Amino acid sequence: MTWLDRAPDLSGLLHDCARSLEHLRPAHLPRGTLMFRPGDAAQGFVVILQGRVEVFLTGPTGREILLYAVEPGQSCVQTTLGLMGGEHYTGEAIAATDVTVVVIPKPLFLRLMDDSAAFRSFVFTAFATRMQTMMHVLERVAFQRVESRLASTLLSMAEAGEVTATQADLATRIGSAREVVSRRLDQFARRGWVRTDRGRVRLLDTGALRRLAAADGAE
Repeated sequence: MTWLDRAPDLSGLLHDCARSLEHLRPAHLPRGTLMFRPGDAAQGFVVILQGRVEVFLTGPTGREILLYAVEPGQSCVQTTLGLMGGEHYTGEAIAATDVTVVVIPKPLFLRLMDDSAAFRSFVFTAFATRMQTMMHVLERVAFQRVESRLASTLLSMAEAGEVTATQADLATRIGSAREVVSRRLDQFARRGWVRTDRGRVRLLDTGALRRLAAADGAE
């Protein structure tokens, strides 16, 4: 068994293409590892076998927004653009969990893009899916109210009815400022929807949060 058997989207590659990839060795990276930063050049195409990598964009004021996360079977838009178009990274990627990855070096990636229709299909399909995700993020930030985005994020992050995250973390995920998140959480708490503690939010009324998460409108 090779690492390709752990990557179903690549397991159907033709023999010659698979043989070019199977000798690559998976790497294990601990949570918190910085995988790239703005200004870096893409050195290879990363295949996530296990774990989650989060990609952030930082604005001129220092405020961050979570652009997307990369999990097994998904791709990183910035890496694909860097390898195919020569663009340098504009965001920052951090391992949100312990991750297992395989890096396909740039020369091999470009050769497979030229020679293998199956590999091209994998790359372009993953790229298109990721672009749809990014468009959804932009749509939410542009057209959905802060409180709706916050409610949706709390629901998606909750484990056993509790979210473990700082207000700064939540602000990054919804594309807002920590002070705005703090005010909205205070409002939620006064309505009896949540209870807040340092670095934790307990969800008390998920029904109310779901109704708010579904409500779109201008901020």
